[in-house]
Order: sequence, then C-alpha cells, then structure tokens
Amino acid sequence: MALHVPKAPGFSSMMKDGARFYSGLEEAVMRNIGACKEFAETVQTCYGPNGMNKMVINHLEKLFVTNDAATIIRELEVEHPAAKMMILGSQMQENEVGDATNFVIIFAGQLLKEAEDLIRMGLKPTEVADGYERALDKALEVLETLACFTVNNTKDVPAVEKAIRSAVMSKQYGHEDFLSTLISKACISILPEKTTFNVDNVRICKIVGSGLLKSEVVNGMVFRRSVESNVTKKDNCKVAVYTCPVDAIQTETKGTVLIKTAEELTNFSRGEETQLENQIKAIADAGTGVVVSGGKIGDMALHYINKYGMMAVRLVSKWDIRRLARATGATALPRMTAPTSEELGMADSVFIDELGDTEIVVFKVGNNESRVSTIVVRGSTDNYMDDIERAIDDGVNVFKGLCKDGRLVAGGGAAEIELAKQVAAWGETHPGLEQYSIGKFAQALEVIPRVLAENSGVKPKEVISKLYAAHSEGKQNVGFDIEGESGDVKDCFETGVMDLLLAKKWALKYATNAAATVLRVDQIIMAKRAGGPKPRDTSGPMDQDDDA
Repeated sequence: MALHVPKAPGFSSMMKDGARFYSGLEEAVMRNIGACKEFAETVQTCYGPNGMNKMVINHLEKLFVTNDAATIIRELEVEHPAAKMMILGSQMQENEVGDATNFVIIFAGQLLKEAEDLIRMGLKPTEVADGYERALDKALEVLETLACFTVNNTKDVPAVEKAIRSAVMSKQYGHEDFLSTLISKACISILPEKTTFNVDNVRICKIVGSGLLKSEVVNGMVFRRSVESNVTKKDNCKVAVYTCPVDAIQTETKGTVLIKTAEELTNFSRGEETQLENQIKAIADAGTGVVVSGGKIGDMALHYINKYGMMAVRLVSKWDIRRLARATGATALPRMTAPTSEELGMADSVFIDELGDTEIVVFKVGNNESRVSTIVVRGSTDNYMDDIERAIDDGVNVFKGLCKDGRLVAGGGAAEIELAKQVAAWGETHPGLEQYSIGKFAQALEVIPRVLAENSGVKPKEVISKLYAAHSEGKQNVGFDIEGESGDVKDCFETGVMDLLLAKKWALKYATNAAATVLRVDQIIMAKRAGGPKPRDTSGPMDQDDDA
C-alpha cells in the first residue's frame, strides 16, 4: 500500500497540488512593485524624441523595430499579473486618447518605486494608495489651469500642426514638420460637418521605394492592386460591391449530366455562358460603372465585364471592402445579383496610377460625412514604414483629441514640474500621514523630465534643479530643451513643444489607478495551470502520410 503523505497545514492544504500562494508585504507587495519597476525601466528608454528603439520579435517571429510603447507591450506577452495591470492602464490610454501610452507605464512604475520607500518606512500600502488618489485629484485640478494654447478651430492648419508636431516628434525626430503637415492636411480634408471625426477614415498605404519626403496625401482610398479589366479610368460612376467571387455560380448540389451528342455539349456550355452574360448585363443595365469583388473574377466574367465597358477591381481584404462600401455608400452584396439603385455607391473617379514600380487603384469617393483620405507613405524598408505608420497613427489620434478638447499644455516636462511644485506645496498643508505619499506623488512627476534628460545624455539632476528654479520665478511653460547644449531649459510654448491636455489628464488618471490597484493587493494566489497534452508541433510535415 502506498504511503499517504499528509499535506502541510495552512492555505496550501486547501488547494490542488501545484497551486502557488504568496502573501504579506515582502512576498506579495514588494514582488509586485519589483516587477512593475523592471517593466517601466524597459520602456523608459523609448520615451521622447531621443528615445532608443527596441527590437521585438513576437511569438510569430515577426520583427518589430520601434520606440512606440503601445506596440512593444502589445507584442510582448507579459505574464506577471501586476505588470499586466499597468499594461491594461496603458491600453486603456491607447483606446481613449491614442497617445501618451508610454507616460502611463513610466509614471505608474515611478509611483510604485516611490511607494516602496514609504512602505519600508512603515506606512501601510493602503495609506499610500489613498494619498496618491488625493494627490491625483489635486493634480487634475491644477492641470486645468496650465493650458497655454487652445485650438478653437480644428480647420486651422497652423494651429493643428502645433498640436500634432510634438506627438510625431517623439516617434520621428527630424521629420516632425513634414509629417505633421501631411497629417493635418489629411485630417482637415475629411473633417465632417455634423458627425464627429472618425480615426478610421484616415487610411495609410505603404509603398516601398523613394524616400519619406515623397509621401503624399490622396483624397480617396488607395489600394495596392491593379485593375482586372481593360477599362482603367471611370469618372462619376456607380460602384457595385460584392463580397463573393464574380464568376459562374457553382450549384449547391452535385449532379451528373449525361451528354450523348456534340450538339448537346455545345448547348450545355453555351447555356452556362448565356446565363453569366445575362447576370453581368443586368449589373451593367443597373448603371454600374465599377465592379468591386472580394473574391476572384473569372475569365469568362471578365470577358463580359469588358464587353459592357465596366471596370473590375478585386480587393482581398474584407475590411477594405467594408470601408469602401461605407465610403461610397454602397451595400456589400453577398450574391452576384443585379444591384438596386439603393445598393449602388457613387465615386467621383476611379483610376489606376503608378508609384515607383507599384501599381495602385485610387477611388476618389465620399460625400461630406463619409470622406476618406489616404496618406501614401514611401520609404526604403518595411520596418521603417511601419514606424512612420505608428507616428501618423499617434498624430491622427491627437487630432481626434483636439476635436473633443482643443486645450494644450507646455511639453518637455514643463507641465509635470509645475504640477509637482504645486502638489508638493499643497501636500505640506496636510497634517496626517498622507502628506508623505502626496510628497512622493510630486516627486514621481519629476520622472518625465528626468527620463527626457537621461535619454538625451544629460545629467538629470541639473535639468530638474534648473526647471524648478525657472518655475519658482513663475515661468510655468519652461521645459527641458532637447536640442540645447548640456541641460538647457527653454520656454516650450514659444518653441511650439506642446502636449494635449486631454492626453495628460487621462494618463495621470490611468497611471495612478494602476499603481493604487497594485498597492492594494496583499496576496497572490495562482491556481495550478490547466494541464493537457502539449500542442502538436506543426513545423514539420502536415499530413500523416508526409512522415518520410
């Protein structure tokens, strides 16, 4: 008979074998803080215009070379539950504002680092979290007073450029003026009159070749495809969009046809051709000028499309089909039937063009409410163009933020130092223990100018003391000068380095919430992982017969 080994008393005796359990300050809280600090230090070096790139290879072995925090955290599959909290805060920032994702992680990491000192001094984690939340309310109150510029008219190109410039600058330092002009043009050209601005209406088409400065904005949709038919240009035409292949319809059931004579054979194949011709003639008779298909366009169908003078374009992505249907006002039809007048969309012109050695199809489409513009990005490598795409994405999201709230605060760490100064002064008026955590919240705000200085190779203490000196004289727009010599400071409002107030507001909220949530955890209980057979190795031969 096997010997029965009793389990150790305590919590583990209730759980299955293999469950892990951590509790108490040292095991749970400090371990969580350590993980979050490590993670924040990883993305810290990416912050600001002089930030370094990270080379990330994801689980599908796709290579990313980027300094965009949102991409890095999306592609790194982080397992640690506390670090995941910070990542969730950062992803919420990405969904809400689309910019300042790195700020959330750096600031939350710094808050936890400061909290570690307080906990070692004997404060309870809940007291620290409580103090942080009070400090956050005060910081948001102060932030409202720091707006130094307001974009009242979102169609004013120079004002919009000012706002977009610093968001693009942190990703593509050196090209910020060119890119911010491109983004402003693209966004303003499609700004709807009644409805709100939709980020999805600014498309990006990447074409290898030439250089970044040859990028341009095209009003309409651009697809990297060629036209199937002989007709290559149509103006003021109606568009029929199909999600199915444009070809002779296959029957649902299989049938056997017995053919005895040659005459029956010709009649049989002619019947199929006539049926296809009738279908395409019906589409042409409805007034269609351009046929867009989500599947393949058969040779016979193409022959009849050419015969009736229509243009045929094949799109592979179902998302592209949906966007085109939305922009043209067409209904995507699942079967090859003649469209009614309501199901047809309108396009001002559809034509083919050539950029470098890549053929493109351009749809100039859309009324005032569903206009689409495409930024055609040129560049030497795919990785480089992916990074430009991320910078453009940030710029477009800043424009979306401007449409909600046009206020801007001074960048370059100016707003953070002013917040730190005022929050610290306010914290000293508190008699209770929370004054310590409010003071640490103010110290944590210094991390932003410090990281900017470190990434630029400057002594951070020198920069922060200069900033505090300038702010105590009442110059609240003075921030770190990236282009200056060894730790200079400058008026960020005058030099056009400004950040969205909205982005700062949400970033402070999400970072503090994430840090407070991590601090309020006192036990980590990890159930045993769901077991099961290991997944099959699919790298080798696919079929059972392929073993040889």
